[in-house]
Amino acid sequence: QVQLVESGGGLVQAGGSLNLSCAAQSLFSIFQMAWYRQAPGKQRELVATITTEGRTNYADSVKGRFTISGDNTKTTVYLQMNSLEPEDTAVYYCNAKYYAGRLCDSWGQGTQVTVSS
Repeated sequence: QVQLVESGGGLVQAGGSLNLSCAAQSLFSIFQMAWYRQAPGKQRELVATITTEGRTNYADSVKGRFTISGDNTKTTVYLQMNSLEPEDTAVYYCNAKYYAGRLCDSWGQGTQVTVSS
């Protein structure tokens, strides 16, 4: 099992910054972690990914504004969000992919990010 605990959400004005954290407790080797978000009435969408080798990928909508990073233990991932826009308002979810005999996904409980105009 992989347990993910997110923190760092909140309310911020447009143009401001927030830093989200996701701590993983895992019995398995995680090979990729990611942040997703889901706005009201919309489908969950990928925001950014990072592999254990440090390769990153971003949604076009956040490139140049958001940065995903991990710590040396590879059990915590961060999402630094700058130049926030009202359109970034959503519940942000941490995701981990790992092998446990088969490809598996784990999700955090989500953290609310609200950007006011």
